Amino acid sequence: MVVILKEDRRQEQMDNLTNWLKSLGIDIHVCNGEHQTILGLIGDTSSVDINLIKALDIVEDVKRIQEPYKNANRKFHPDDSVVVIDKEKDIKIGGGNFQIIAGPCSVESIDQICAIAQAVQKSGATMLRGGAFKPRTSPYAFQGLRGDGIKLLLEAKKITGMPIVTEIMDISQLPLFDEVDVIQIGARNMQNFELLKELGKTNKPILLKRGLSSTLQELLMSAEYIMAGGNENVILCERGIRTFETYTRNTLDISAIPALKTLSHLPIIIDPSHATGISRLVKPMALASAAAGADGLIIEVHNDPARALCDGAQSLTPEAFDDVAKSVQGILPYAYKLN
Repeated sequence: MVVILKEDRRQEQMDNLTNWLKSLGIDIHVCNGEHQTILGLIGDTSSVDINLIKALDIVEDVKRIQEPYKNANRKFHPDDSVVVIDKEKDIKIGGGNFQIIAGPCSVESIDQICAIAQAVQKSGATMLRGGAFKPRTSPYAFQGLRGDGIKLLLEAKKITGMPIVTEIMDISQLPLFDEVDVIQIGARNMQNFELLKELGKTNKPILLKRGLSSTLQELLMSAEYIMAGGNENVILCERGIRTFETYTRNTLDISAIPALKTLSHLPIIIDPSHATGISRLVKPMALASAAAGADGLIIEVHNDPARALCDGAQSLTPEAFDDVAKSVQGILPYAYKLN
C-alpha cells in the first residue's frame, strides 16, 4: 500500500500518521520525491482502513500494491533512483547518469589489469571490472586469483582512480570486499538469498545480475531481499537469458530495459559481452541497449583475448572497446530524447 501526501502537510501531522501506522505493526518507507512525498507501507496491511487514511487532511490518495516487491517498486518511488558510486568524482548511475564499466573477465596479473584499466579509462570507461572469484561451469577451469585478484584490482585503482567492480560468491568472502566500490552478484547467485540478505546490511552499491532463466519479477524480488535489509543502492543488470537459440551464448532481452523502467525505479545496465558471447556482436548490442534507455554498460576488455584465461571469445581488444565507447557516447543525446 502507498499513501501519497499533500504538499501542504505539516510535520506534526505526518508524525502522527506514521506513529499510528507503526503501532499497527506496519513498516514505513518514506520517499521524498521532487513534487510528492510517498509513504510505502510494508507488512500486513489487510487490517488498514483505506477510507480512514483517505479522510485525513494530509493525504492526497491511497493505493494498494499487488506486486510482491515493495521497495523496488516504482509505485513506491516514482522518481528514478540514482546510485552514487564515488561522490568526490561525481560518478553515479541512474536518473540520466550513464556509465560504462569495462575490464577483463578475470584478473590475471598486475601488468594485465593495470594496462587494461589505463586503456579503458582513456576511452571513456568510468569504472573498472575484473573477476577475482570466478564461478565456472567446469571445476577444472581457471577459478580466479581470489583475494590476490582483489589486491591487484586495488593496485589498478591506485593508478587510475577508477572505482572497481568485482563479483562475490559467498558470505565468507565479504571481509575481502571492504575496499571494493561495487559488489557484483553474478547470475548464478541471483537467488542466493542468504548472501543477498547479508549484502542488505551493507551500504555498498550492489550490481545484481539477472539469472539465466529468471523472470523480471524474480529479479526484482532478489533486489527486494537486498533493499529490505536497508541497502537501497541496487543496480539491476540484464546479461542475457537462456533460450533455445544456440548461436549466441545467451539471448539479450532488450525489452527488459523499458519493462524494468516501468516496474521499478532502480537503474539498469546491460552486459552485451555475456549476453552474446561473441565479441563482434558486442557493439550492436551496446548501441541497441543505449538506444532503449539503459543506464550503463558493463563490457569485457582484454589486451590479448586469444590468450585470455576466461571468456576470450567475447572480450574486446582495447582498440575495439574505444570504438564501441565512442559510438555509444555519440548516440546517448538521441537516446535521452527518445526515452
